[in-house]
Amino acid sequence: MPSISPIYLEDLAVGQVFRSGPTEIGVDRIRSFAAEFDPQPFHLDEDAASSSLFGRLVASGWQTAAITMRLLVDGELKIAGGLIGLGVESIRWPRPVYPGDVLRVESEIVEVRPSHSNPDRGIVRIRSTTFNQDDQPVMIQTASLVVPRRPGHQP
Repeated sequence: MPSISPIYLEDLAVGQVFRSGPTEIGVDRIRSFAAEFDPQPFHLDEDAASSSLFGRLVASGWQTAAITMRLLVDGELKIAGGLIGLGVESIRWPRPVYPGDVLRVESEIVEVRPSHSNPDRGIVRIRSTTFNQDDQPVMIQTASLVVPRRPGHQP
């Protein structure tokens, strides 16, 4: 992606959308993550996965969340100082991620408000949807971020 200037609170408005590039999810990547963080049979073994609810090997939802974070960091939303989260108020996985899926993220600003206790920053609520190659959502989360105000900003 081209170099993008850092984004400050004053640069954000409700309705703005930021996008990421794509990444492909391979079998080895799914198994490696699962072996370390979510070692359930349907993430590790194709035979076991075939008799699961999913019918075949799937990525962990937590892997989808981690990949989403990476895509956000590499995407267009270049918040000054980094993506500093206050918390995630909701997260859903409406469909599984399978080997060979290509994921991308779209993030929409849903709220922007200055902090009353820290005038050098604000809070931004953002809804990020991770899509597969068929434009189907595989993860939807709403999170709050701390976003600095532009240097020299006078409240």
